[in-house]
Amino acid sequence: MRSDIVKKGSTRAAHRSLFYAMGYTPEDLKKPLIGIVNAFNEIIPGHIHLRDIAQAAKLGVTAAGGTPMEFPAIGICDGIAMGHDGMKYPLPSRELIADSIEAVAVGHGFDGLVLIPNCDKIVPGMLMAAARLNIPAVVVSGGAMMAGRYDGKNISLSTIFEAAGLYEAGKITSQDLDDIENAGCPGCGSCSGMFTANTMNCMTEVLGMALPGNGTIPAAHTGARRMLAKKAGAAVMEMIKKDIKPRDILTAKAFENAIAVDMAIGGSSNTVLHLTAIAYEAGIELPLTLFEAMSAKTPYITKMSPSGNHYIQDLNEAGGMPAVMKELTKRELIHTDALTVEGTVAERLADAKITRSDVIRSVDDPYRNTGGIAILYGNLAPDSAVVKESAVKEEMLTFTGPAKVYDSEDEAIEAIIGKQVQDGDVVVIRYEGPKGGPGMKEMLNPTAVITGMGLKVALLTDGRFSGATQGACIGHISPEAADGGPIALIQNGDIIAIDIPGRKLDVKLTAEELDKRRSEWIKPAPKVTTGYLARYARLVSSGNTGAVLK
Repeated sequence: MRSDIVKKGSTRAAHRSLFYAMGYTPEDLKKPLIGIVNAFNEIIPGHIHLRDIAQAAKLGVTAAGGTPMEFPAIGICDGIAMGHDGMKYPLPSRELIADSIEAVAVGHGFDGLVLIPNCDKIVPGMLMAAARLNIPAVVVSGGAMMAGRYDGKNISLSTIFEAAGLYEAGKITSQDLDDIENAGCPGCGSCSGMFTANTMNCMTEVLGMALPGNGTIPAAHTGARRMLAKKAGAAVMEMIKKDIKPRDILTAKAFENAIAVDMAIGGSSNTVLHLTAIAYEAGIELPLTLFEAMSAKTPYITKMSPSGNHYIQDLNEAGGMPAVMKELTKRELIHTDALTVEGTVAERLADAKITRSDVIRSVDDPYRNTGGIAILYGNLAPDSAVVKESAVKEEMLTFTGPAKVYDSEDEAIEAIIGKQVQDGDVVVIRYEGPKGGPGMKEMLNPTAVITGMGLKVALLTDGRFSGATQGACIGHISPEAADGGPIALIQNGDIIAIDIPGRKLDVKLTAEELDKRRSEWIKPAPKVTTGYLARYARLVSSGNTGAVLK
């Protein structure tokens, strides 16, 4: 066993003594040591209940003949960090999570891991660690929040952000806003729509690193979630016996499966960053051209919030990820021979079926014949830009207008609320990329306020957007402004042409004019010069390569 390095032989007497100090017995040390990586904290609604999940996972490990040992992982709530300098940290925290798990797992010689995340950056951070360490590992998440209820309708966190725009536009009262904020988030779990957290939990299941149901069983279904955690504990023990490791599962086929499902369910645009980063740790190149190729041939068959009126609880009732994957096999979009933490994809899909056709459509009757995410290129985004096409209204898929340029999210929000942005404008928010932010801020605030105010505008940024974002919001523009990308050269009034169906993003300037501006461009001083973010800015790669540290 890997753990023999910390528990066998005369030279490990002191090590054993330290284990005994914690109450572990000699019999415990004869068994595989399983790290239970628990992201529990008291600041993220998706994590507030993870002690229960961890306890169930430990019971599963113990019953299957292992010795569980719990240790923590950090987490940041993107919603609470939104709209202020705290949003500089969530994406960089992904790397801290992966690094800290690596440090603890290697430092203590664990034989396997049960990884317990739930929210936006915690899920990919743990998957990156699993791929990097390549020791048997199973992910079991905390599950999705139930939708809130207001005025007889289901609502979610995105509704609350948009309500702020409605209030600023004078369309609702302060009492309405108070009622909505009190109703929107009814309890524990990752926010209830197909936002980044739930998208990544679904991706984890599709990649094969979690058991069926991981992506969609609601957090409030405590019995089902605890049973899933017990099974995850047993599954990692079986992986140890069979010597199945994450890189046996995280193959090119697995990532193609994930991208196909991502396109079919209209997942968060952030999956482009996260899947690319996980693949990097697994030693697999995942070019953005693959996302575009998969989008071109994958039908969009679920319309989840924020794009539609269905929530994760509905998707679970409809058959969850197995039902979606089985439907996609009709177009030969799923590699059924891919390995999972428990058998093959084919075995997982054998009994899968759609039980609510209003939630999961047939591939023969999709919402659209192409996927939910589009990759754009042009003289404004030579290396790429990303948009959640499924959340863009038909009339905004092609759009041309004058630029309103802001060098930070704060400047843009002030201008939007101050009614300086008008219908027909293209809002450009720059110097918010991985290096320039630093940290590649997620910008649900400006997009939600725009939606709430009913403005017909587009928004471009070298930062990124929440999975809850809707509208003509194009992010991850690469190269970013801090690297001298063309977005740094845009001036107020420049005409920007967006053609999402044509996959084009251009500013109507000649190459000569862009070259002239580039020669005159002066790189701004870093926004942060000390601490972790300063180090992160020096090491982080571009958004089009996953914003990983190199």
